[in-house]
Amino acid sequence: MEIRMDFLDWLDHDTSMKILRCLEDPADLVRVSSVSRSWRHFVIANGLCKQLCLRMFPHFLRVECVIEPSCDIEKASEVGCSKFVEWETLKREHKVYAFLVQGCMSFPFGKCILDAISASSTDNFPEESIRNTVQQGGPIESRASYWSSKGQRDAAVPETLVYKLVADICVITEINIQPFKGYSSDTLNQIHSLPSICFDLLVVIY
Repeated sequence: MEIRMDFLDWLDHDTSMKILRCLEDPADLVRVSSVSRSWRHFVIANGLCKQLCLRMFPHFLRVECVIEPSCDIEKASEVGCSKFVEWETLKREHKVYAFLVQGCMSFPFGKCILDAISASSTDNFPEESIRNTVQQGGPIESRASYWSSKGQRDAAVPETLVYKLVADICVITEINIQPFKGYSSDTLNQIHSLPSICFDLLVVIY
């Protein structure tokens, strides 16, 4: 007679964690969580999908919170059911981080921008429009290829550039900026650039 045993019941917590942390494919963790209720509880309660996602993509360490509207959680929080709220939060993070890591692995590394949509202002439209920011190379039709804003009276007011990305999920690891280089005879090869630039990234998924 074949004897079967669940190693999660026989091993201590730390040893079980070391074994499951050896899994490097998020699909394997999802399969593990589907073996039984106890395995699913162990994977979710210990945030293994989140840990794997953050190991593979440290950029997500800056994610402050995961929000998913749920009437059940709101009702439970109102009556003080903290254990229910905590478990629902862990389940939500398990689902979200499993989706994130799987999505990020589904696409090769490359450019994230598919198209330029709009800019908060343009000094000389359309010659100096935002579309020039997604084109590589030098002057186009004897004109410099760059985006130029009208500027703001209040220096604290930021300029906004809107782009369409190649996928619903994109991990932005770097932003390449090429400062404007003069191309006319009196400004040839002169670099026109600000001393510093600050970025605030806002991602909207429809």
